[in-house]
Amino acid sequence: MTENSPREAPFAPQPRPAAGPPKAPDPAKEARKDDALKTLAPAPEHASRLSTPLEKLAETAKDYARGAKAENTNRAYAADWRHFSAWARRRGFSPLPPDSQVVGLYLAACASDAALGARGQALAVRSIERRLSALAWQFAQRGLKLDRHDRHIAEVMAGIRRKHGRPPDQKEAVLAVDLLAMLATLDHELRGLRDRAILLVGFAGGLRRSEIVGLDCGPGQTEDASGWAAIEKKGLLVQIKGKTGWREVEIGRGSSEATCPVAALERWLKFARISHGPLFRRVGGAKVGADRLTDKHVARLVQRTALAAGVRGDLSEGERKRKFAGHSLRAGLASSAEVDERYVQKQLGHASAEMTRRYQRRRDKFRVNLTKAAGL
Repeated sequence: MTENSPREAPFAPQPRPAAGPPKAPDPAKEARKDDALKTLAPAPEHASRLSTPLEKLAETAKDYARGAKAENTNRAYAADWRHFSAWARRRGFSPLPPDSQVVGLYLAACASDAALGARGQALAVRSIERRLSALAWQFAQRGLKLDRHDRHIAEVMAGIRRKHGRPPDQKEAVLAVDLLAMLATLDHELRGLRDRAILLVGFAGGLRRSEIVGLDCGPGQTEDASGWAAIEKKGLLVQIKGKTGWREVEIGRGSSEATCPVAALERWLKFARISHGPLFRRVGGAKVGADRLTDKHVARLVQRTALAAGVRGDLSEGERKRKFAGHSLRAGLASSAEVDERYVQKQLGHASAEMTRRYQRRRDKFRVNLTKAAGL
């Protein structure tokens, strides 16, 4: 490819020269740049007339816009945007305004360049799809539109899916017998009581790790909560603000005190002297802090106790570390509960039975035999 290659050539956007005499501003480009700065902001001609209440309302609108997506999604999208911007600038491209050819080249690099991935491997297809979604969202926040159906993007993504697509790398399910062995590795100090309650409530509720640590003792107690739990006579009633809105999760009492998630939570709250605010908090020695645990603690807890209990001892330690995480609890409930599939679907908050089946690691996949049903 030469310096004089035509601009229309597929995947051949021209880098801007490193230096040169200043050019007269392009009116069309300047107009697009102005549009990019208008996200959730008043028009410039009205800015001087904004009253203090309207300024506060504009800030409130920004807060609502940021809250449209989960905090983890916002962090991931911000990281993806920084990654794309740095990649583009290193190659002499500007990240703004959106250029389908540049985005197509970036996606191809993510799929083929191991340096852009983790652990010396190119990004998986799902990670690349998320990065594309992140770019489209980031452009939209700047008042700009990325045409994901443009051939420079759509055809590259189709090729990536065809060449690199594979079944998702699912986390290992923690079954009930595994969970009991994991609980046995915990002591009965404050930290052990807390972690026992986390494992049992997370498993019985089929909760995501962010949903576990996001719980409060009641509604409206903290601003960063994603739900609350109410202990009742027959069990634990959990209200969760999830990906698709609010949902209610019912966690019944267990068959014994040792395996009951509600009893474990009651013991933790009693000895930690918690009656308001975050349900699961940091513990330092014999002192319980006020800070909410991060969701990473749940992933590390599942991984650590699974290793200590010898779950999947047939695998190497490195493989076991990669196979266990917070989602192992959700998959464990889906795989262990021998009830009608629709009840598991409701508990996990899935919109479709197909998604629930992805979590059922050890279900009888040939329970319905269409071959015999057809007469063969």
